[in-house]
Amino acid sequence: MSKKVLLLHGWGGSDYPHWQSWLAGEIAKDYGYVNFLKFSDSDKPELSVWMQELQTTLEDFRPDIVICHSLANTLWFHLCNTKKINEIEKLYLVAPPSLTCKVEELKEFFPLTLPLTLCAKETMLITSTNDPYMSIKEASTLEKVLHVTMKVLGNAGHINADSGYGEWQWMLQEIKSAFFNG
Repeated sequence: MSKKVLLLHGWGGSDYPHWQSWLAGEIAKDYGYVNFLKFSDSDKPELSVWMQELQTTLEDFRPDIVICHSLANTLWFHLCNTKKINEIEKLYLVAPPSLTCKVEELKEFFPLTLPLTLCAKETMLITSTNDPYMSIKEASTLEKVLHVTMKVLGNAGHINADSGYGEWQWMLQEIKSAFFNG
């Protein structure tokens, strides 16, 4: 049986040519189960609206694997803090923003208390040496506090289309291996 993969975008969405839209297509091409949730008003996100949309999707789709990008990581942390979430198999936290993010449009997502549990059996934090939204020092602290595995990409920016992440073969192979080994 195939695993169900849920992709969660951040502020502004992850439309083509972003790696999340590419990955959704690649999973679907192999008849995989994928849900690429489009949150309401991605340019002016509202925490309560996004939380409700995520909770509904989790209840309806029941994913095995969740891949968060950018602000979706913060959203996941908020949802974990509510303790109204079932545990998933694998969680990928890709390019989370700083816990002290000062972007005006995102102010209701911050400040943030890190959750005691990430509601996942296995979690990987993926960050970059030059992400403008989170320093490598902050990412290392996050790795330790959350007790997760961390993968650091060299000079990958915010790990988005602007930094060259349209096709991301490593992530595709990672997900494919979860289909067979998970």
